[in-house]
Amino acid sequence: MYEPLPFSTRGVILSAVSLENVTKTFGDLVAVSEVNLHIEKGEFLVILGPSGCGKTTLLRLIAGFLEPTSGTILIGGRDVSQLPANKRNIGIVFQNYALFPHKTTFENVAYGLKIRNLPEDEIKRKVTTFLGTFGLTGTEDRYPRELSGGQQQRVALARALIIEPDILLLDEPLSNLDYKLRIQLRSEIKRVHDQFHTTSIYVTHDQGEALVLSDRIAVLKNGHVEQVSDPKTLYERPRTSFIADFIGEANILEGKISRTERGVSEIVTNETMLIAVDSSKLDHVPSDGKVSLCIRPEKITVSPKSKNIDRPNIYPGVIQEVIFEGAKVRYVLRTAYGTTLIADRQVTSTSQTQHHEGEEVLIECPLENWIIL
Repeated sequence: MYEPLPFSTRGVILSAVSLENVTKTFGDLVAVSEVNLHIEKGEFLVILGPSGCGKTTLLRLIAGFLEPTSGTILIGGRDVSQLPANKRNIGIVFQNYALFPHKTTFENVAYGLKIRNLPEDEIKRKVTTFLGTFGLTGTEDRYPRELSGGQQQRVALARALIIEPDILLLDEPLSNLDYKLRIQLRSEIKRVHDQFHTTSIYVTHDQGEALVLSDRIAVLKNGHVEQVSDPKTLYERPRTSFIADFIGEANILEGKISRTERGVSEIVTNETMLIAVDSSKLDHVPSDGKVSLCIRPEKITVSPKSKNIDRPNIYPGVIQEVIFEGAKVRYVLRTAYGTTLIADRQVTSTSQTQHHEGEEVLIECPLENWIIL
């Protein structure tokens, strides 16, 4: 059982982070390119992207482990671009936790307070409180090798937060844990952030972590920021095919606008399938009329072919594969136009009618569910 803190950082003005045209190169390699980001005070920002996209480099720039090749990094309005890491009042949780192996839990958590020369009685009071807050009471005298992976992660979090940092940086802290423990500690990180309100920047390649934890997500690709949005907007209105495919799963098609009438645009895909979409979703129409569009698997409905449905975007097709995934069933579909689509259906009871491989069906892709990229 977690003990509530008798004191709180709520109401304390914490510094925000601003990156202005930040670029980092290593020889001919451009790791981060002209990144502009502003992180609000108390915000939980997740930097998300595939391996090698520049996420960790960006975090190391903010931490002060690297200096930008060009551009400016501001913390609380102060230029820290050339300031070393130990002068930035930043707490860091690393992927491997980086605990001192020769120090006990108590000594690891107390380390930052000791180098700040706090009185011993204050150190003891704060560490004892934090150990209770993080569910570590009783582990005071254990060494890291005597702790589970989850306990080590909590020690690392407590050590980073006890110094009351302006910024908390987390570099894929859950990647070394098994699935169930990741889910558990993901919730714990969210709880800790809600309690401390520390400005937090979290690096991950895991879209699930990003969607659950973040206030906003910055998606990186090849060192560039592709989009910065809240999780709902990023999922429902991705700007590019890369984001649509990386955040969740998507059926992505290419096509050309054939006509627009009464708020509906008709798009002919490369496979000659005609798709009606809400024309208000078209920010602008390219001169050649070519567009990319996508629909999420859970937004597609699969019905028996015998049904008579009189709505736009209903296509005859066949089920090529049925994949049971526990809480949902995934159908790999082939339309009569040669287009392959994936549809997901939640399983709510064992009595639900399930479709089978080789079955001819009707595939409905409602016009309001299409996303124009």
